[in-house]
Amino acid sequence: MGDVPLRLAVVGDELVAGAGDPKGLGWVGRVIARTVADPPVIALTLAVPDETSTALGHRWDEETARRFAPDRDNRLVVALGRADVGAGLSLARSRLNLANILDVAESRRIPTFVVGPPPGRTSDNEKIGELSHAYGDVATRRHVPFVDTFTPLITHEQWLADLASGDGVLPGQAGYGLMAWLVLHTGWYAWLDLPDDAV
Repeated sequence: MGDVPLRLAVVGDELVAGAGDPKGLGWVGRVIARTVADPPVIALTLAVPDETSTALGHRWDEETARRFAPDRDNRLVVALGRADVGAGLSLARSRLNLANILDVAESRRIPTFVVGPPPGRTSDNEKIGELSHAYGDVATRRHVPFVDTFTPLITHEQWLADLASGDGVLPGQAGYGLMAWLVLHTGWYAWLDLPDDAV
């Protein structure tokens, strides 16, 4: 990385903005707080609540281009939500939407990191799990780092308790902390060319 400042554009739904976190940090704030770099990393969150992967695919390129700069190490974090399930999108469409995002980012030489959707409502979790697996497959085929937040959290007592204490959909302080831990321990530092001992 050298001395070129890291600038991250984080695109996603309300989870990117830390909605429901009484500390207002969400997982992004917690991850950046543990990402030690000189000069410091700048993370710009671009959140749209309840956004499907189709809508994300339509906006991410223009919005991130306005925030990237030629004298920065510009990188993209795609944080995928659960809205495709509620909207009834097919797995094939969700896969294609992510594939298009990653392919365009690759053509622009923007290093990309993907964070999958966490568990939500019990009634939706089977489909969220299928969606997470599909996203992971698309990212892996393109050699893009992917964080599976669904599988580790679907039976995690602290995550389930955190959801239950709120609206059943948005995590709170503990849940975002768990998501941040998963991101930090799934190739985050290697992707940023930072040593693991930066934790």
